[in-house]
Amino acid sequence: MRTLDDLGDVSGQRGLVRVDFNVPLKDGEVTDDARIRAALPTIEELREKGARLLLVSHLGRPKDREPEFSLAPVAEYLADLVGTQVALAPDLDSVPDGDVVMLENIRFEPGETKNDPELAQRLGALADFYVNDAFGAAHRAHASTVGVVEHVGNSAAGRLLQREVETLTGILADPGRPLVAIVGGAKVTDKIGVIDAFLEVADTILIGGAMSYPFFRSQGHEVGGSLCEAEGVEPAARALEQGAGKLRLPVDHVLGKEFSADAEPITSDEIDVPEDLMGLDIGPKTAELYAAEIKAAGTVFWNGPMGAFELAPFAAGTRAVAEAVAATDAVTVVGGGDSAAALAQFGLDDQITHMSTGGGASLQLLEGKTLPGLEVLQ
Repeated sequence: MRTLDDLGDVSGQRGLVRVDFNVPLKDGEVTDDARIRAALPTIEELREKGARLLLVSHLGRPKDREPEFSLAPVAEYLADLVGTQVALAPDLDSVPDGDVVMLENIRFEPGETKNDPELAQRLGALADFYVNDAFGAAHRAHASTVGVVEHVGNSAAGRLLQREVETLTGILADPGRPLVAIVGGAKVTDKIGVIDAFLEVADTILIGGAMSYPFFRSQGHEVGGSLCEAEGVEPAARALEQGAGKLRLPVDHVLGKEFSADAEPITSDEIDVPEDLMGLDIGPKTAELYAAEIKAAGTVFWNGPMGAFELAPFAAGTRAVAEAVAATDAVTVVGGGDSAAALAQFGLDDQITHMSTGGGASLQLLEGKTLPGLEVLQ
C-alpha cells in the first residue's frame, strides 16, 4: 500500500483528497465531528508539505441535489478546525484555486456510485496527485475511490486509511493474547464472515444483541417475539459447531413486551423466551461474565451493541461492555457503527486505542475481503 511517504515532493501541487465527511447534521450544524477530526493529520501534513487540497466527500444518499445533503456546513466547520477558509466548489466545473477547497457532495454527480469513467477522468484532471483517506468508503468501487486513480500521476493512502489497515490487519496477524472478539447487532448474516475470521484467530468470541437469537433457535430454544433472522440460523449453527469452547452466548437476558422506552424490563435466567415477550438486552450475569473476559484480554475487538441501547431500560448490557472495554489495559479496537455510537453515548469514546471510522469497511477487511479503494493503491 502506497502511503504519503511515497508521494515525493508535492510542494505547489494540488492534491485531490478523498475524505469521509459523511457526518450527522442537525439544523445545518455538525453534531459529531469524529470523522472530520480523523482526517486532520493527513490534511495538515499535506499542507505543511506545500500542497493545495481539493477535498472530496459524500454525504448521505441524495437522489438529486437536495439542499439537506450539501456539504456547506461541513466546509464551514472544517475551516474553524484548520484555521483557514475552505471554499465550497458547487461542481467540477467551478473549482476555485484555493489553499483548501471542498467539492460539493460527490454523490450529487450521477456517475459517482457507478464508477463512471468520464466522471473519474474529470476528477483526475483537477489534481496532480490523489490521496484516499476515506476508510469508510474504501469498500465501495466508486469514481472518487477507484476510477480516479487511473487519471492522476501519483496516488497514495492517507494517514487515517493507513492506520485503519495496519491496526485491523494487525489484530489478526499478531494480537496480544488473549484476543477477545465481541460481536453484536441484529443480523448473523451481516457478520458471519467476521465471526468465521475470529473463529480462526480469537481465543474467545462473545455474542450479544439480537443476533443471539438465531444461535439460540439453532439449539432448539424458543425465541418468542425476539428479532430472529431466519437466514441466520444455519450459519449460527455452523459457527457453534466450529467454535465449540470458544464462542460464548448470553446466559440470561432482559425481556420486554415491545420495542419501546416505555416497556418494563424483565430479567430472565431462562434462555427460552415466552411468546408474548422479546429479548432486548443481555442480562446482568452475562454482562458480568463478558466484562471479566474483557478485563483479562490482551486485545479486544468490538463490533455491535449487546441490545437496544438506544432505549434507556435496555441499555445496561451495552453500557457494561462499553465500560469494560474502556477500562481494560488491553489494546482495544472498535469497529465503528453502533459500537462507536454507544461509546459516545456513555462518554467513553476517548478511552479506546483505535476507533474505526468505517463499520462496513472494517468488517470486510477483517473477513479477508479485498477493499476496492485499497487495492488500487497497492
